[in-house]
Amino acid sequence: MIKVFGHKSPDTDATCSAIIWAWYLSEVKGTPAAPALLGEPNTEAAFVLTRAGVAKPQIIADVAAGEDCVVVDTNNPAELPASINQANVLQVIDHHLLAGGLKTRGPIEITIRPLACTATVMHDLMGADAAKMPPPIKTLALSCILSDTLQFRSPTTTAHDRAVAEALAQDLGVSIPDYAAEMFAAKSDVSAFSDAELLRMDSKEYELGGKKLRVSVLETTAPEVVLARKDALMAAMPGVAAEDGADQVLLFVVDILREEATLLVANDTVKRIAEKSFGASVSGDTVVLPGVMSRKKQIIPALAI
Repeated sequence: MIKVFGHKSPDTDATCSAIIWAWYLSEVKGTPAAPALLGEPNTEAAFVLTRAGVAKPQIIADVAAGEDCVVVDTNNPAELPASINQANVLQVIDHHLLAGGLKTRGPIEITIRPLACTATVMHDLMGADAAKMPPPIKTLALSCILSDTLQFRSPTTTAHDRAVAEALAQDLGVSIPDYAAEMFAAKSDVSAFSDAELLRMDSKEYELGGKKLRVSVLETTAPEVVLARKDALMAAMPGVAAEDGADQVLLFVVDILREEATLLVANDTVKRIAEKSFGASVSGDTVVLPGVMSRKKQIIPALAI
């Protein structure tokens, strides 16, 4: 049985793409496969699973030596199980930059395309077989695209992502604006999460100038709810950094509707990063970055220290 999984702190794309590809391998290619998660899905992903009527995949802590697996929505070993290089990785399907560091037992299929969403890449890889997706799998694919593009607002969005999403929505009889609003409302409900959980909910590890950063993003239609907790969130940052082996935690609160990000400026190091990376003038413990919505395209590439 092939195990299919995405990155730690699974969002909608990591959660649902694992299910989509496991379905494709099992039902279309005749190769038994099962999806897995490297942690609890975020609130939006959990909402999508319920809406699609799909069970939450098994949560795993690691992979066994020699275990067959497919990696989706990442290629970064830091976001994967500790024993990933001892497993038998068969395939990588992704839309992020090539991180390096994965070691495989032989030649494998690697597909990394400059699209907004892994589900779009998978839709293309399936070709004509994509038409065989049952409604629940189509719902997952549509949800991935709407989530990763922030309903086509993100600069990562391509015309192809939008065309695939619109075709899926038409097949399902779904209103994209209405469904996206429901998804984003679910994503914005963070009341049940601790400050440390919020800092890790959607985060990536990144090295900059010899410093290891945890770059966290919270996408929401209600930024005021998150920002009301800013003092507690900043107080939690040193502990999270220490536990995760990072030097610094950066938290960007992305306002989906206003299309801007607010960076919490916890100390002089973050102040320096904000000013050098984004040309911002920082005078308090937050700074608004107009037009910044994408970690992949606008935050990570701009970071300087």
